[in-house]
Formats: sequence, C-alpha cells, structure tokens
Amino acid sequence: MIIALSGFMGCGKSTAGRMLAERLPDFDFTDLDDFIEEDAGMSISQIFANGGEKAFREIESDALECLLMVSSASGRDMILALGGGTLTNRDNAALVREHCENFYLKAELDTLCANLEGASAGRPMLGDGEDLRTRIESLMKKRASVYEKAADYVIVTDGRAMDEIVSEIIGKAGL
Repeated sequence: MIIALSGFMGCGKSTAGRMLAERLPDFDFTDLDDFIEEDAGMSISQIFANGGEKAFREIESDALECLLMVSSASGRDMILALGGGTLTNRDNAALVREHCENFYLKAELDTLCANLEGASAGRPMLGDGEDLRTRIESLMKKRASVYEKAADYVIVTDGRAMDEIVSEIIGKAGL
C-alpha cells in the first residue's frame, strides 16, 4: 500500500508523514521534495533558479514515477508526502490515483498563512514579491480543485492536533 499525502505547502504533509511512519513501522516514509533534493544534489530553490518551474516539474514527475514504480515492484508499503504542486501535472495525478490511497490534507487560507509565515525564502512558488496571503490565495484558487479531484479522502486540518489527523488517516486507510 502507498499512502500519499497531498495538499498545499504548509498543510502538514511532511509532519504527518513522519508521524505516520512512527506509528506504522512497516511503512517507509519519503518526502518527495527531500528525495528530489537528495537525488539532484541541490535544493529545490537551486533547481528553480537553474531551470525554472518547468525544469523542476519535469524532475518532480520523474522522481514520482520512480518512487511509485520502485515501491510497487518491491512490494514495500510507503508513505509519500507529495509536493504542493505535484498534482498540478495531470500525469502525476493519474499516477497517484492509480498507485496510492491519496489523503488531501485540507487547510484554510488563514492556517496556511500562519504556517508559512517567514518561510517563503525556501519556497520558490511563494517568492515572487507578492504579499504572502495574496500569493497563497492565488495558488489555492488554481490548485484546490486539483487536490479534491485526486483525493480518495479529504482530511480537514484546521485547528486540529497532528496526532488526531494521523489517527484519522490510519483509520480511513484501515490500518
């Protein structure tokens, strides 16, 4: 089984993934962005600086396909924290729907702004000079329906402890 965690940056995908891996020791945990950075030998920001978003999305798609194929071939269970924009590529969304149980960690604008305050330096999609709230709102208008369509389950995260969210994921996954 592959559990994918999707949603906007700052919604808690990586934190939930690590906690899930602690509670489900038979599952491997991979953060897609961390995997990309390790494989490329540079940060996401450096990849964006060198080739722009288009180059990053191509690398991201290749990395996603590789991880899903390796997990499927090995029979290993995996928890995969997707990048915030991973599902904006139709092929990526199709791969996730085909190979994963996808949990959309849904957070409202206020929650995302609070979680991402001061974090735009390491997040190229937030760093174009716009007000943080305006940028998040703009991206969410484009992405919210993508997240919804690709989700097997929607988990609302606002005002909830991460342990409660993780328990809900485990319950919905039947683990």
